Amino acid sequence: MSLTGMSGTGRAGARGAERSQGPWRDAARRYSLLPLRIFLGVTFVYAGLDKITSNTFFTDSAPGSLVGTLNGVRGSAAIPAMIDLALKNPHAFGYAIALGEISVGIGTLLGLFARLAALGGALISLSLWLTVSWATQPYYYGNDLIYLMAWLPLVLAGAPLLSVDAAIARARARRRRY
Repeated sequence: MSLTGMSGTGRAGARGAERSQGPWRDAARRYSLLPLRIFLGVTFVYAGLDKITSNTFFTDSAPGSLVGTLNGVRGSAAIPAMIDLALKNPHAFGYAIALGEISVGIGTLLGLFARLAALGGALISLSLWLTVSWATQPYYYGNDLIYLMAWLPLVLAGAPLLSVDAAIARARARRRRY
């Protein structure tokens, strides 16, 4: 048995082994972003719906309310001016965040304007990281930075499979051929 694991075949045998695993590797590569799309899409839809249907999120004096959270993190935010801006009209800001999360989540799940949806998700995560979770120590305990990093592959790649964007691209390609 040689070091490649192929009896007496050397590099040619190793290439043959790669070919025999090719379809699996190709499928894994093609579908590698799908679990991330599903997770982020479901999570953002859930987060937006959770805010809109919450009994406390829009109740200024309630524990865990948006106003309470914003006031609580103002002193530790990387950009306190963002908090001040949100506090000028916290309910409109809260609805904008919630509806933005729902839109981003639906766009990501459907693969509709997938790169734009992912960019929206990244921007929401960035704004939350710079405000709400900025002071989290150690930094890797704060989930907003992790979400920001998770959105970046989808910003770069979009949703090339099982998506409305892919169906539109296929339809355009068919029209160009005729």
